[in-house]
Amino acid sequence: VFHLFLYTRKKMRLLLFLMICQCAINTVNSHHVSNPNFILLMADDLGIGDLGCYGNRTLRTPNIDRLAEEGVTLTQHIAASPLCTPSRAAFLTGRYPIRSGMAAFSRVGVFLFSASSGGLPFEEVTFSKLLKQRGYATALIGKWHLGMNCESSNDFCHHPLSHGFDYFYGLTVTNLRDCKPGQGSVFLKGIQKSIVIPIKIAGITLVSLAIVQYIGLLKVPFQALGYCLLITAISLAVLIFFFYHFRHLNCFLMRDHQIIQQPLSYENLTQRLTKEAVQFIERNTNAPFLLVLSYLHVHTALYASKNFRGKSKHGLYGDAVEEMDWSVGQILDVLKKHNLSDKTLVYFTSDQGAHVEEISSSGEVHGGYNGIYKGGKSTNWEGGIRVPGLLRLPGVIQAGAYISEPTSNMDIFPTIAKLAEAQLPSDRIIDGHDLMPLLQGKVTRSKHEFLFHYCNAYLNAVRWHPENSESVWKVFFFTPNFSPEDSNGCYDSHVCFCHGGFITQHDPPLLFDLSRDPEEKIPLTPETESRFYEILRVIHLAVDNHTRSLHAVSDQLSWDNLLWKPWLQPCCSSLFQYCHCDYDSEGSLPEVHSG
Repeated sequence: VFHLFLYTRKKMRLLLFLMICQCAINTVNSHHVSNPNFILLMADDLGIGDLGCYGNRTLRTPNIDRLAEEGVTLTQHIAASPLCTPSRAAFLTGRYPIRSGMAAFSRVGVFLFSASSGGLPFEEVTFSKLLKQRGYATALIGKWHLGMNCESSNDFCHHPLSHGFDYFYGLTVTNLRDCKPGQGSVFLKGIQKSIVIPIKIAGITLVSLAIVQYIGLLKVPFQALGYCLLITAISLAVLIFFFYHFRHLNCFLMRDHQIIQQPLSYENLTQRLTKEAVQFIERNTNAPFLLVLSYLHVHTALYASKNFRGKSKHGLYGDAVEEMDWSVGQILDVLKKHNLSDKTLVYFTSDQGAHVEEISSSGEVHGGYNGIYKGGKSTNWEGGIRVPGLLRLPGVIQAGAYISEPTSNMDIFPTIAKLAEAQLPSDRIIDGHDLMPLLQGKVTRSKHEFLFHYCNAYLNAVRWHPENSESVWKVFFFTPNFSPEDSNGCYDSHVCFCHGGFITQHDPPLLFDLSRDPEEKIPLTPETESRFYEILRVIHLAVDNHTRSLHAVSDQLSWDNLLWKPWLQPCCSSLFQYCHCDYDSEGSLPEVHSG
């Protein structure tokens, strides 16, 4: 009888424990926050292997790791593109960048100049526009990289304030090595081969014509020869002027529509961005808000303030990561201070994987770590598109949970729209899906049966996660040619390109099962995978359906839209004064502890 009593008591305890657990789960699932705030934190070129919550044991990221502990960690979170501009366009609109014209058919897949005419079309609906219509205060602080002007230097047709943001403090283009003296020039390195050869050809042609004219073999009008020389001289002068003043022309800080620092100063830059973010939150403690804090870290040129410089185990790159983590901590602390933690969804990600080819002139590695995954930025190997995905909303979504289902940065658009009770646009395809059912544990399967991976405007790969299967099939129609051949990137060209001699086409396509081979080491064959041709058949059908859903749009990254146009050049003074000003008053910056 005594043993029976003990056995019964143990069963009652177990039953009570299970009931408490179920009650806790139901509480999370049923809890609802009306008009929650949204803080979306986006790193630049951060590797998934750079964070402690994704396995890094040498970089200190306690604040970002706190988001993982108190929220959900997505382990197969996919950027819609492996490049900044198209990835950010997809993030803001919930749509593949090919749909908005933000995917390039040319070699260059991002905006490089402040005076380019391309950008995110005004007709695109961003989540900031939807939330602004719902009465939210909206701000973008940090990097934009989606264009600025169309026809004049102050029409601001592509500016953040034209896409639903009330407040902007940051860079309209991006952070480049060329922006920071002494850091070299990725820009010059990338176009050196393209410019030197035409200049040589033009020079040899002009000299040859002059010699032929002099010895009398051919009569060339002196006027025509003079015009040729004049055009060549003017072209060279413009190029020299542009490259020499690249930093002044393209690297500047704006507040709303006003340039407040030209060229950009890196002194306490992360502290200034953080201060702006904290002040925006404190201005809106009694009203719903959307804050997109888009870090310049860890895109080159790398930088870190004196409190973090030299403190990490991974050089300047590690210093930058740890400084960014400090900033995240400041944001979380101000939410706690104003009792906003439980009514604010916080999301942390990177726009794409780490840029593995980034190495300084002294040989220091300035790119991040993509963990076990192959490749990096500019490629659709997993290292280029599998990014951190952390979401926290206490009491609403699970804490400490891991979700391995395929998700996309395009999913943020419908997720926050649903939470804010905003109406999704019905006149266009939204490729993202609401994440809340997954985050709350109501479902276990992602709505993304297929994900399409573009290299610029070219369909590069497709991911298929069949129903009732653990497999995640991934097909490559072409792959980049790594250089050197046995390396993990395109070191000779600094980034990988998407067509011509830079790629290898595959027929039949390469096939991987990421559930068994996440490192994409061994392509499957008809001999090693009995369903090989059936898998390809299903994927080709999905590609056909996807392709039929695309419509012709204006190419925002055409050469015409990419090239520098002097009449679009923003300048806080004048070109003759080298576009120089500094109206950005630091005031009191937040207290910094490097930990």
